[in-house]
Parts: sequence; C-alpha cells; structure tokens
Amino acid sequence: MNISLEWLNAHLAPGPDGALSPDQAEEALTHAGFPIEERLALPGGDVRMDVEITSNRGDCLSHIGLAREAAAATGRRLVMPGWSDPKAAGAIDDHLELVNETPELCPLFTARVIRNVKVGPSPDWLVRRLEAVGQRSINNVVDVTNFINFELGHPCHVFDLAKLAGRRLTIRCAEPGEKLTTLDGKARTLRGDELVVADDERATSLAGVIGGADSEVSQTTTDVVLEMATWDPVTVRTAARAHKVRTDASYRFERGVSPLEIDYAATRAAALICELTGGTLCQGALSEGAPDPEPIVVTMRPARCRQILGYDLPDAEMIALLRAIEVGVEHDDPSTLVCTIPAFRGDLTREIDLIEEICRLKGFSHIPTPEKFPLRVRAPQEEERAMRELARVLTGLGFSETVTFSFVSPKDAEAFVGEGLRVLGVDDERRGAEPTLRPSVLPSLLACRRKNQDAQAAAPGTVRLYETSAVFAETTDGRSAERPTLAMLLDTPGEGTKRTDDDLQAGVRLIRGTVEAIGRAMADVRGAADFEPCDPPTTAWRAGACARVRLVRAGDEPLHLGTIGLLSDKIQKAYDLEIPVVAAELDLAPLLAAFPPRSHVQPLPAFPPIERDLSLIVDEATRWGDVEALIAGAGLERLEAAAFVSVYRGKQLGEGKKSLSLRLRFRDPARTLRHEEVDPQVERAIDLAKTKLNATLRA
Repeated sequence: MNISLEWLNAHLAPGPDGALSPDQAEEALTHAGFPIEERLALPGGDVRMDVEITSNRGDCLSHIGLAREAAAATGRRLVMPGWSDPKAAGAIDDHLELVNETPELCPLFTARVIRNVKVGPSPDWLVRRLEAVGQRSINNVVDVTNFINFELGHPCHVFDLAKLAGRRLTIRCAEPGEKLTTLDGKARTLRGDELVVADDERATSLAGVIGGADSEVSQTTTDVVLEMATWDPVTVRTAARAHKVRTDASYRFERGVSPLEIDYAATRAAALICELTGGTLCQGALSEGAPDPEPIVVTMRPARCRQILGYDLPDAEMIALLRAIEVGVEHDDPSTLVCTIPAFRGDLTREIDLIEEICRLKGFSHIPTPEKFPLRVRAPQEEERAMRELARVLTGLGFSETVTFSFVSPKDAEAFVGEGLRVLGVDDERRGAEPTLRPSVLPSLLACRRKNQDAQAAAPGTVRLYETSAVFAETTDGRSAERPTLAMLLDTPGEGTKRTDDDLQAGVRLIRGTVEAIGRAMADVRGAADFEPCDPPTTAWRAGACARVRLVRAGDEPLHLGTIGLLSDKIQKAYDLEIPVVAAELDLAPLLAAFPPRSHVQPLPAFPPIERDLSLIVDEATRWGDVEALIAGAGLERLEAAAFVSVYRGKQLGEGKKSLSLRLRFRDPARTLRHEEVDPQVERAIDLAKTKLNATLRA
C-alpha cells in the first residue's frame, strides 16, 4: 500500500527531534513488521512509501493504522483527525428509506443525506494528499470518499440522490442475469451470488466492490447519499474475482472492516463533504444490520509470556506495550492480564496472539540466541514410522513415489466417484480446466503413466507408481467426505504392447502380492489382507476383474480397506495407454492405525516337513480363496500350511476349466513323519475337492 510520509506525520505528535524522517519512518515500520518495498521522493518534499502489509492486518491499510504502529514504535502520540460539526437541517427520513434484507452478509449499512452540495474541484491540500498516494482527483465529493479510505481505512460511496428510484436503498442478493453498469463503464451481468445495493428499479452498485454508473455523482448533482458499510469478506472476494475487478474498497473489505468504527468514519466523511461543498447534513443517520458484536476479551498470563519469549519482561512493560496499540488491560489478578481487544484488531483472539504482539512491539532482536540449543531426541511418532515402513516396502517392490496436484478435470473425476457421493469443485477461475478436487488419486497416477509413455522414460511393462494423499468428495446432502488414501498403479507384465489373459492374471497377482506385503508390514507379519471378488465400485474398474480388500487381524472384525483390479478399457483409452495397468486404492487411516504389525514367535522346527503338490482341474469361476477355505476347514492332521503355486489354462483342460496347483506342507513337531501317515490326509483333501468343488485331479 502506498502512503505519504507527510500524511503519516500529520497523525503523529512531533517527537524531541521533530517529525519522522523517511529513514526513521522506514525503520519504525519495518521493525514493527511492515517492511518498505520502495521509497519515492515527491515534489514539495513529501515521500511516497510502498508498505508491505500482511493479509491479517487490514487495520493497517490506512494512514491512521500505520501511524498507530509508528507511534507505538517511537513513543510518539497518535493524533486522530478532528472536524467541525456541519450545518444540519431537515430529517433524513423525509428523503431516504433504507432496507437491509441480508444482515448476515451486511452486518451494518449506514446512510447519511447531504443536500445542496456544489460539486467541483477539490482544494489543493486534498488533491496533494491523494496524488501523494497515487490517486487521481475527480471532484470534491468523490475525493472525500477516497481520502477517508486512505486516512481511516473505511471505504465509502456516494450516490446521487435524485437518481435513486423511489428514494430507497435496498441491500439484497442479485438476481441471476441482472444487469449493472459499473463506474468503470463496463456492463456486467450478475450471476446471483453477489450482493448489491439497489433502488426500487435496479441495482445501483456491486456491494463492497464498485459503484454503479447510473447513480454516479456528476457536476449536476445537488443532493448526495453517503454510504458506509461493512460486508462479508467471502462474498466480496467472490464477486470481485467473478467480475475480474479489484478496487481499493474490495481489497479492504476482503480483509475485514469493523462495524464498531463505522459511525466515527462516516461522521468524519460527512463533515468533510459539507465543508468542501457547502452542503447541509440532514439530521440523523439510517442504520440497518445485525447487532453489534461483543468486544473480544482475552486473558494472558505474564509468566507464560516470559516463558514463550525466552527472556524476562516486567508485567508493567507488557501492559505498556499492549496499551500502546489501544488494547485495554486490567491487572487485578497478579497472575493474569485481562485484555479487551480494540474493534480494529479482529486478529487478536488468543493468548498467543497477545504474546506475539508483545514480542513484535518489543522487537524481535530481544529474543536471545544461545550459542548452543538444548535438544532432546525422541523416537518418531508411530504414524511417521508407519509411513516410512510403507515407503520402504513399496520402493523395495520397485514402486516410484509420485507427488501430484489435488485438482483434476470434472471428466477425469467422474469415473472415480463412488456411490452416494458427488464431485467437489472450487469456484476459482485460476484453476482453469481442472477445478475439481480429485475423488481418487488414480487419475493423477494415470496421467503420470501417460507422460512416462509419451516421453519413453521407461521400458514398457516396468512402470510402478504409488502416492499417498487425501481424496475429496461430498455426500448428496452436502457433507464433506475427505479421506487419506494409498493409490498404486503398475504395468501388467509381458512382451511388447499386447497382453494375454495370463499376463493380466499375472498383473492382478502382482498387485495382490503388493497389498499382502503391505498388510504384513503394517498389521500382522502372518498376513492381514483378504480378497473377495466384487462388482466395480465405480465405472473406472473393469467388471469381473476387481476385488474388495479387507484388513483382517485375529480378534478384530474385518475392515474394508479398498479395491484392487484392472481398470476399464474406457479408462485405458481415455488416457491413451498402450499397456493395460493394474491398480489398487486403499484407505490409509486403518493401515496407519494397525501399525506396528503383530509379531509371532515360535521355535524353529526340529523335524523336516513333507510337502505334496496337487493340481486340481476346477471351474474357471473357482477362486483360490474357495480352495484355501476348503483345505483350512478339512481338519487335516499335522497340516502346517497350504500355499498357492500356479494356475494353468489350456484347450486340453476343456472349455471353462483351469488347473489350480497348490502345495500342502505337513509336519509333526515331535518326530519325523512317514509318507504313509500323510497319504490319507492328501486323499481326504482330494475327495473334498471333488465333492465340494467338482474338481478332478490332474495327472
């Protein structure tokens, strides 16, 4: 923000060495947290300074606000502007009516009527003040509104009373498609989510952003309405962005303007207009809105302040520093300061905010910097350890981590939205073609895979990607559905760009094995992942080629973890991928909560096992899980484990058949088994497979 040094000094009582010099002003403001970006010497001895002001300090977007900071930094006294009461005649109710339909978006709207004004050039002192901050003089009425904005930080606007249909001002929401020509000469079509100030026929200004041309003050104006208000910051910001117009007023309203200060600023503005135009102020003021907010009261412990600062600071000095920025302080209890926050400092709401203010006002240079810092080394948090272990497992399996953006196009998002959910977008033109928060990380991984393919960055069939990130959606009743996820994507193995059914099966087994390795590393070393074929949860998955993953731990209820499988041909085509990819998307929270994995300790076996391989010809629809459950429930004596070996398909097996090979391992912990003891158990398993699975033994 541009300020004038001469104007700044006008609100500071001179010190022992007179007014602040440019160097003194720069030092005081910079040390207070408002660095000077640029200094420019102006004709007549004034200096223009470009001051950097953070978004939480809307109170300093004015000369009074910065003068208050300079006064606190230099020990000077702040000088508030004064005025003479203008001539008053007639009641305002005889000339204007005010209606506020949206007090939740317009907490306070005030209006004053000034009659018999003579619009003309502004006096030299006012022109000089405005030009010093880079503003062009327009006329004495409009110049006062700009002057008040830069002096007190309160934007205001003037209407030509004669141009207001029905002599009424109404604060309301815009009608969709409503037209408004603004002061910059542009005809705008309103969307319906803006707030406007309207008369009985039309909108006359875009509230908090820019006035309308139809009610503009001109040389023929004789009666004006002075408006000063405060608006909902989000509504103002949304309207300013939607219509691509930024003004000094919207810049301030977006950062918050206190309704408790409006009466002072509006009275000052009305007095100036009357003084410069010879006008007469109608008695009274119209005011509509919500009840005034209660003052913010924050307690602060001096002992806590000293602990945070790291050095000793007397209570009396803390009180003096806070009172220098107009914070009311009561110190009845020696251990506590009761602080009443001034209306213009809405950013001070907690004890730590006041401690920060004391530190800032005292000077950051007072914070001690020891030559050695005492450190206490602690073990990483369990969640951090879990994330490291997850990364270790995946990188060990050949996966590369990606970090991608959280926004995708609506088209890419739609295929990954689950039942009962809908996509969540943002109303921000800067997002362009990707305004949708991603409901899945898989679209981002697919885009990465396509870039690898286009750049020929890796050999086909070797790319494996993963990412941990939050995904976003909302329920049909508008509730947020955000959750952290782990997404994985890998090429199906094979030669060239064509893939057989066996290749696709191998890809699914690879992603299943990856998930099993994750389950062992995160939840249970004996295995914690269970897979069940399911219908596609979204249209992005291929029907008949996806499974539901469950987290299974002894003694706990199985927990749905996510989905693995092949992506649909439509998705493959949408991303122009030459090689089919296999994917998995798992909820990250249950995995992290399960860490560290349960370990199981048992003595090493003293005697060798006997292993038998079986090849069962079964129906194509028979799952390994069916065979595994059959063996587990058969009650085979001394069975130690049953493991999947391979699957084979061929014409000699018959249509709709496959050969599923498994390995049974038997062991007696007390002695060496004999083959004749194992043979009956194997025969029993074969008989059960024939009976319950309609299987035949492959020779």
